[in-house]
Amino acid sequence: MYVDMHDYYIECERLSNASLKGLPLIIGGGTNRGTVAACSKEASRFGVRRSMPTAYALKLCPDATLLKGDQGSYTNKSVELTEIIREHAPVVEKSSIHSFYLDITGMDRFFGCFDWTRELSLRISRESGLDPSWALSVNKTVSKIGAFDTTPRTPRNIGQDIVKQFLDPLPIQRLPALGDGTFQLLSRIGIRQIGKISEMPPTVLQKMLGKRGETIWQRANGIDRNPVEPYSEKKEIYMEHDFERDCIDLGAIRGQLMAMVEQLAFQLRRDDLVTSKIIVKVKYNNLDTETKRCRVGYTSLDHILKKEVQLLFQKLYHRRMRLVKVGVRFSDIVQGAHQINLFEDTAELLSLYGAMDTIRRKYGADAIGTSSSYSKNIVR
Repeated sequence: MYVDMHDYYIECERLSNASLKGLPLIIGGGTNRGTVAACSKEASRFGVRRSMPTAYALKLCPDATLLKGDQGSYTNKSVELTEIIREHAPVVEKSSIHSFYLDITGMDRFFGCFDWTRELSLRISRESGLDPSWALSVNKTVSKIGAFDTTPRTPRNIGQDIVKQFLDPLPIQRLPALGDGTFQLLSRIGIRQIGKISEMPPTVLQKMLGKRGETIWQRANGIDRNPVEPYSEKKEIYMEHDFERDCIDLGAIRGQLMAMVEQLAFQLRRDDLVTSKIIVKVKYNNLDTETKRCRVGYTSLDHILKKEVQLLFQKLYHRRMRLVKVGVRFSDIVQGAHQINLFEDTAELLSLYGAMDTIRRKYGADAIGTSSSYSKNIVR
C-alpha cells in the first residue's frame, strides 16, 4: 500500500489558516532568484509549476498569495502522521516527509485489506486534519504508480490480475525514478507508454541504459521485489577529523567542518536520504569533549547544513583553547529526496548540486568542493 498526502505543504498552510482555502497559493522563496516549492491547484491552472522561478510564477498568476512557508511546522506534522500510521499498520516505511509504504500482507486473514485501508485513511483524516490519497496493490512500484492520480475519495485497488492492464496505457513518466534523460531517450524512439517498454526484450534496454535498463523493464512489467523497510529515525552518519597538530586557527577549523559537511551531504543525496538533526563535536587539547545539536527541516543540501554547523560551532567553541578533534554527525535520517527549501533554494543552486554530485560519483567524493572547504590544511 502507498499513502501520500497530495499537496502536502499547501494543505498544511490551509490547516493553520482556513481563509486560504480556495485561493491560488504559491509557497517559495520571495527573492528575485527564489523558486516555487509548492503551489495549489488554483495556481497550477495558470501554469504555475514546482521549481519554476517565483517571479515568473507570480507573472503567470498575479493574484496568487505568496507564502514563505514554515519547514518546522511541516516537519512536526510529518512526525504526527508517522505516529498515527505506525500505531495501526504492521510494517511502515517512510519514503518522504509526506508519503509512506505499508506492508499489510496477511491482514486479509482478519480484515478485508481494502476495508482496513479505508478505515486507516479515515483515521488519518480525523486525527491529523489531512486527507490521504492511497492505492493498494501487489508491490511498492505498482501501488505508488496507482496512487498518482487518486484522491482521498477515489482510492485504487490494483489486484495481480489487472496489473498489466492498468500499467500498459500509462505514460512512461509514471515509472518511479525514470529520469528526464531516460525519458527523452525513450521518447525519441517512439516509446511513450509503459506497455511499450514491457514488450521490449530486457537485454535491449540494458544495452541502451546499462544496469538501470533491467530495473526499468521490471517496473514496466509490474515486478518489484523490494520489501517495505521498517521505518526508523535512528540512522546516522558522521565524520571526525584529528588535527595533526593542536589547532587554534579558526579558518582551518571551519574549513575542515565545511569539508565534512559537503561529504556527508553528498552521501545523503547519493542514497536518497534526508536528515533533520545535526550534531557538532569538538575535543580540546586537555581532552575535554563538548557537543551541540539542533534540529532542521528534512534536508540534504550543503548550504542549509553548513549554516547550521557554523552556528553550532560558534556556540560551542568558547574556550579559545587548541582543538585536537572536530566532528559532524547527521541523525534522524529517513528515506526521501530533498524537498525544495521554502526560503532560498534556486533552480541554479539545485542544478549546481546535481552537477557537482555527478563529478563526485564519477571521480570520488573529494573530487570537487566549494572554496570554503578547500585549502592546503584541510583533509578531505
